[in-house]
Amino acid sequence: MDFYRTDDLLTEEERLVRSTVGRFVDQRFLPVIAEHYEQATFPMEIVPELAKLGVFGMHLRGYGAAGMSNVMYGLACQELERGDSGLRSFVSVQGSLCMFPILRYGSEEQKQRWLPRMAAGEVIGCFGLTEPEFGSNPAGMATRARRDGKDWILTGTKRWITNGNVADLAIVWARSDQGIRGFLVEKATKGFEARPIHHKLSMRASVTSELILDDCRIPAANELPEAQGLKAPLSCLNEARYGIVWGVLGAAIACYRSALEYAKARVQFDRPIAGYQLTQEKLVNMLTEITKGQLLALQLGRLKDEGKATATQISMAKLNNVRESLQIARAARSILGANGISIEYPVMRHMNNLETVLTYEGTSEIHMLAIGEEITGLAAFK
Repeated sequence: MDFYRTDDLLTEEERLVRSTVGRFVDQRFLPVIAEHYEQATFPMEIVPELAKLGVFGMHLRGYGAAGMSNVMYGLACQELERGDSGLRSFVSVQGSLCMFPILRYGSEEQKQRWLPRMAAGEVIGCFGLTEPEFGSNPAGMATRARRDGKDWILTGTKRWITNGNVADLAIVWARSDQGIRGFLVEKATKGFEARPIHHKLSMRASVTSELILDDCRIPAANELPEAQGLKAPLSCLNEARYGIVWGVLGAAIACYRSALEYAKARVQFDRPIAGYQLTQEKLVNMLTEITKGQLLALQLGRLKDEGKATATQISMAKLNNVRESLQIARAARSILGANGISIEYPVMRHMNNLETVLTYEGTSEIHMLAIGEEITGLAAFK
């Protein structure tokens, strides 16, 4: 969908990445997503195929990563989330939240040991920052790390952790006497347990977990040596938020296409409902917001590739694109009427997922306040 000819702004290689990932989503993922969503499972059998596509850490360089541009990564996220937010989240967590901190803050030994296998999908990671009592305020985290000889002892709980129960490696953030530090916790570590979170009404085709760290003893070699303070995990979140900026456009596009097709086929009062003004208003508004979101995402991607993107620019794009994509999903549901709540159509599934995306990687309120602080010079968090 390209109402404003944004494809003219893409290179041939960028369009090829989008079409390649889109073809995979159409052929391998969309035929199975409804069943997995109903059963609350993620199709782990496609992980080797995702690795073969090169999407794990695809915007990172070296150690088996594809080394593509941020715009290419964004276009891939758009296609992945056109399938489902759970699919994009799986890829985003693996690359932006797990491979990125190892590449940025890890030792050479850690990079050599983990990154090639993560890029190949042989090792799955998860990112442990959010806690039961500390979500938007990660600086208050209760998880503790203390030195004991040559080892670290980790104690605490992390919650709402994507991929926790399928992960081989957890990137865990904890408070030490020296401040917040990052640690690599392998799943077989004594005292470490991942518990699945059930009964979700959103992100059902995604594994969500609680991580329990009960005096987990890990070697000092498993500390990320360059991760000093809260800025380290927040930099990882910026990477993941960037993927969301593009990803939610994919969900919005899926909802728009479903609503447009349905409106042209659905006949009421002897004519297709697409011929009524109120329906056309909804469709035009949906297309307009998608187009604006595409331009916002593309400019952000170009800035990121040039090393010029700021955290608040990412916040603005995440705030806008998630908010508008959720409204698009709701408008699409209204066009489909009662059929809109059926899993035979993608709209309600995307709408439910976007309620989660609105919250994770920083709530809309937090992003709003971050931008507000930048433009006024006054912090309003407290």
